[in-house]
Amino acid sequence: MCNTKCILFGAINLKKEEIEGKRIIEIGSLDVNGSLRPLLESYNPKEYIGVDIVKGPGVDKVCNVENLVEEFGENVFDVVISTELLEHVKDWRKAISNMKKICKEGGFILITTRSKGFRYHGYPYDFWRFEIGDMKNIFQDCEILALERDTSAPGVFIKAKKMNNFNEIDLSSYALYSIILNRKVKDIEEKDLKSFYFKFSFKRVVFKAFQKIATTVN
Repeated sequence: MCNTKCILFGAINLKKEEIEGKRIIEIGSLDVNGSLRPLLESYNPKEYIGVDIVKGPGVDKVCNVENLVEEFGENVFDVVISTELLEHVKDWRKAISNMKKICKEGGFILITTRSKGFRYHGYPYDFWRFEIGDMKNIFQDCEILALERDTSAPGVFIKAKKMNNFNEIDLSSYALYSIILNRKVKDIEEKDLKSFYFKFSFKRVVFKAFQKIATTVN
């Protein structure tokens, strides 16, 4: 899934020579409202694999981001792409770790995700918001080649290079802003999710009831 700004960021920052003859994986590749795939496939990659949690357009294999290493192995892809996925993954650390591990040394990781201020959008879930500073910290074990805000809606884009002799940073104690809890936390517990979804569902029921009343009155 990708908006116009995501596609533009990818088009500017992924060069033909980085794609041609290379192995590419796109994580969260279900094409709902646009994808980098048509552009990148025009650069003649050796292989382009799209993975997502459901079947559909742009999806070659159903696989969770947390299971990428188990499915593909380590150091196998030249370019790892993830657009508008990361905020939806409860275990974001494992997601990031898998992305770093499946990327070859000297390869590239391109991610777009949402920042604080972007509305809740549960497709099917929505947990986190990432800022420029978060990406600097999360990818301090890589060379950051491009890092910018989405100017059309609260979000952040990054392109990083996995260096030779890669040594993955420990993010176990790192706290992120959770849209579920409206504060920075290390983890989200099941009781927090149940409480949030109960309140969220109740608000939707009340809103629909008011809509129905307004329609009847008019």
